[in-house]
Amino acid sequence: MITAAALAAEVNNPLLPHWYELIVGGFAFFVVLFVVGRILTPRIQKTLAERTDAIEGGLKRAEEVQDEAKRTLESYRAQLAEARHEAARLREEAREQGAQIKAELRTEAEAEARRITEQARAQIDAERQAAFAQLRAEIGRLSTDLASRIVGESLEDEARQRRIVDRFLEELEGAGSGAVR
Repeated sequence: MITAAALAAEVNNPLLPHWYELIVGGFAFFVVLFVVGRILTPRIQKTLAERTDAIEGGLKRAEEVQDEAKRTLESYRAQLAEARHEAARLREEAREQGAQIKAELRTEAEAEARRITEQARAQIDAERQAAFAQLRAEIGRLSTDLASRIVGESLEDEARQRRIVDRFLEELEGAGSGAVR
């Protein structure tokens, strides 16, 4: 038999809940379970799926961007190598053209030097011929004057004077032809 004290102890036992608390607690548990299971869990899973997709998509996009960056880098390196090769080729062409221009300028300078030398020689020959002609005339005049004084008669006859001067100069040239030239 259950005594009244045991019954009173059972009723006031803090570890055992009252029956109405069990019903209300059970009902509240099932309501929370329903709300969490039917409403919150799908939303949480949807949000997690979206985040997973965003992260995976971000990683995939990052990999694609990284691959694109690698391809672009390789393309730039290839273009740089090609540009360096082209620059080397252009430098070599410039050197060749410089050497060719230098050779052409040297040839032109040599031709110009020859032309100037030939002109100078022609001018020297012309001046020498003019000097000889002037000297011949002067020698002729002086020799005629000298001969006129020595002989004591005038040698003013032009043809005669010319013959005497020419003969004198021919004898002079014959004797000293190596020394004059």
